Amino acid sequence: MTIELDPAALEIVRQNPWSRDLFESPRLEQIIGDTFEVIRDFPDTAFSRIIHDPPATSLGGDLYSRELYQQLHRVVWPNGRVFHYIGDRESASGRNITRGVVQRLGEAGFRRVVRRPEAFGVVAWP
Repeated sequence: MTIELDPAALEIVRQNPWSRDLFESPRLEQIIGDTFEVIRDFPDTAFSRIIHDPPATSLGGDLYSRELYQQLHRVVWPNGRVFHYIGDRESASGRNITRGVVQRLGEAGFRRVVRRPEAFGVVAWP
């Protein structure tokens, strides 16, 4: 499943041959909407794995909020995990964003949060 706010972004993704399964597999559902709103409709423990790849904080600040992270914690399996893409944490803004993301994920109930600089993100376990 993928959630995308902007239908034009999906059209760009459609051009990427690595994303072909997103459009051809009957197992993958596309939802056009705001993740911050859509996630509330999912049942508890609906997903074993979640990849969260939000836009820059200036464009999607609520997608970095404790409230959203609480929802991610609610919908991921107890033994599942969440990968949160952040970007280059070596940049000045990246260091601050990473620090805040790790703190808020912990506050949202994730018991373990590990920085993964080689993947430009963090992994969180409920």
